[in-house]
Amino acid sequence: MLYAALKTLHVLAIVVWVGGMVFAHFFLRPAVATLEPAVRVKLMHDVLGRFFQAVLVVSLLTLGSGVWMLGRVAKQVVQSGGSFQMPLSWTVMAALGVLMVAIFMHIRFALYKRLARAVSGSDWAAGGAALAQIRLWVAINLALGTVIIAVTLLHPA
Repeated sequence: MLYAALKTLHVLAIVVWVGGMVFAHFFLRPAVATLEPAVRVKLMHDVLGRFFQAVLVVSLLTLGSGVWMLGRVAKQVVQSGGSFQMPLSWTVMAALGVLMVAIFMHIRFALYKRLARAVSGSDWAAGGAALAQIRLWVAINLALGTVIIAVTLLHPA
């Protein structure tokens, strides 16, 4: 029961994270592109601030639940006398998931901080540059998340 609950939490956290990146990258960003820089940069700062708070929680939940589930399966296999060999799809998921969390931490604690400084100083050019860097790294994380989902669904354990 606990495993099923953690797996559900794991998947829901991923839905929030990847779905939020899709929304921000393909729907929000193009919609605000026509706004004046001051309005656009402030709006994106506020929206991303809220989104990044949620992603901080769900990324750590994803990491924690994933580690716990892997450990649980390995423990059960070993306790039953077997030898645990992690499936390739799980290895890809784990490695890319850790990379995604690291990239998110860079986005949240370096790039978003630049955006916040630009907004507080009304430096819209610097804010636009910070948003461009955030967009690039979010696109990379979105691609990694898509690969994880595809590998996991196409090669289940």
